[in-house]
Amino acid sequence: MNNNTTTTTASSSQGGRGGGGSEMKKYKGVRCRKWGKWVSEIRVPGTNDRLWLGSYSTPEAAAMAYDVAYYSLRPGPTSLSKLNFPSLLPTHILPTDTRPDSIQRAASDIGMAVDAAARLATYDAAADHGHGYNQQTSLDISVDDYIDS
Repeated sequence: MNNNTTTTTASSSQGGRGGGGSEMKKYKGVRCRKWGKWVSEIRVPGTNDRLWLGSYSTPEAAAMAYDVAYYSLRPGPTSLSKLNFPSLLPTHILPTDTRPDSIQRAASDIGMAVDAAARLATYDAAADHGHGYNQQTSLDISVDDYIDS
């Protein structure tokens, strides 16, 4: 009997749902479009409104966007247990107000930063395997550099 579990990764997101079902880890607030993009949205507490958080290349980016929005809408230590990545919550970029546009911007910023980091990791991996990339021309950027700009 095989006890290995498969988690959702950027590489498994190529080509859509990648089999779906119980094989893939599902992040809160995240779903996959049939063309392979990962989207995130959240319900605004006390209303029937949904706040669109964006469309991303990886499920992890969409999940981080959800985490930022969730914690911004429901701050406090009890909210941490309901996040996808509680130990990775970037508290330094959380919005200071709870206006939907501020929360949406902060969530989108972190989601795009996670996607950018995933693309750079893919680029670096290809360079390490000699796929025609020049290691000396790789970009030197961090998630914090992207967010602070």
